[in-house]
Amino acid sequence: MKTYRIAIVGIGKITEDQHLPVIAKNPRFQLAALVSQRGVVRPGVPSFKTVEEMLAALPDVEAVAICTPPNVRHGITRTVLDAGRHALLEKPTTATISELTDLIDHAAATRRVIYTTWHSQYNAGVETAKKLLQGKKIARLHINWKEDVRRWHPGQEWIWQAGGFGVFDPGINALSIVTRILPAPIFVEKAELRFPANRDTPIAADLRFKTAVGGSQDLRAEFDWRQTGPQTWNITIATTEGQTLALTEGGSKLAVDGKPVVTEALAEYEAIYERFADLLDRQESEIDAAPLQLVADAFLVGRRVVTDSFDW
Repeated sequence: MKTYRIAIVGIGKITEDQHLPVIAKNPRFQLAALVSQRGVVRPGVPSFKTVEEMLAALPDVEAVAICTPPNVRHGITRTVLDAGRHALLEKPTTATISELTDLIDHAAATRRVIYTTWHSQYNAGVETAKKLLQGKKIARLHINWKEDVRRWHPGQEWIWQAGGFGVFDPGINALSIVTRILPAPIFVEKAELRFPANRDTPIAADLRFKTAVGGSQDLRAEFDWRQTGPQTWNITIATTEGQTLALTEGGSKLAVDGKPVVTEALAEYEAIYERFADLLDRQESEIDAAPLQLVADAFLVGRRVVTDSFDW
């Protein structure tokens, strides 16, 4: 099996917690370089301040994992593709739909692989849920996705700036699962977005969805970044036939009508890099815009509500 030399651009919490340790134990990849504006270094691995410097210095780097905040990923990814390298994009893929559309076209034009990673889709219960829901009609969908921003994004100001997504940074993980497993598309019908008085992105959001066929479905999502203590990453789906699926702990566990069906530990990023190696072997891109589209639609139709200021 071929081993790919890979560089990482953006060395933040998710890179430290997931990308670096997963790459280190995957024989399909060799960490070739880091790109960090803050000058983060690792023993035995060259570090650069810009992606342009890295690409010029290391022509044998074949792939680049782009783990920066989303508002700069479009330009970096274009630079990577133009240099003849392949790109893995952390989520959320880009700051806008039009940027992602451009990257899809540019990857095809440069004949490079682009892979949009939605890590929650790789949790153990997700594919089983998808199979169980095939051909079914949905009567109820309830997303309950609540966590503590201070725990997962300590001191990170970019998430509160325009283009930083706010509570949709974690919320898009739930939407990536839903768009993966539901038998038919859903659309944002209305939304209430709660913005701290001193911030440009929402700290909480309530969404209501609809389907193309309409009817008396109860389809909703609750996102909140103010939850302390145990974190909540749950999705409950009831079919018109009376079956109830409960995905908990981010999709790693699945119960059907109250009976456990899948109970596994989180192993999202291991699966992501296995998939990336497979795509590189086959020289194929994999791009999923559906979760980002739902977030964009929530901002388009959402009602803005101002809430208490947020400070670290």
